[in-house]
Amino acid sequence: MPLLIDLKPGEKVIVNGAVVENAGHSTKLRVLNDSNILREKDIIADGDNITPAGRVYFFVQNAYIFPGSRAKYLGLFERCLNDYVASCLSAAPIGEELRAAVASSEYYKALKLARKLLKHEAQVLESYAKSPGAKA
Repeated sequence: MPLLIDLKPGEKVIVNGAVVENAGHSTKLRVLNDSNILREKDIIADGDNITPAGRVYFFVQNAYIFPGSRAKYLGLFERCLNDYVASCLSAAPIGEELRAAVASSEYYKALKLARKLLKHEAQVLESYAKSPGAKA
């Protein structure tokens, strides 16, 4: 099934590792075959201020869009996910779902689960900040 992507002026998308930028007016791209596609809004860049859950997302993202370096990124993903779950046990169920998606090579699904991990992290941090013993 074809995928239709609307790109605003200046918006970027990664298609099979190539960064494509809309250099004109609003553009529509129709992708007719299986491709690894990631929109700009879903990309975490290396220079971003990355949280522990963000590192998990970053390595899954890179495994998805750079299949030639997949083994390297999956090793880093596994290490970061293990560290995150060890320090935040409530994330274990999400971590298991994430591992299962990666193990079955469902990288886009894994990215969705990594976004769920990012939300979990934000909720944990918000809860901690509201706790009576938290320092401002």
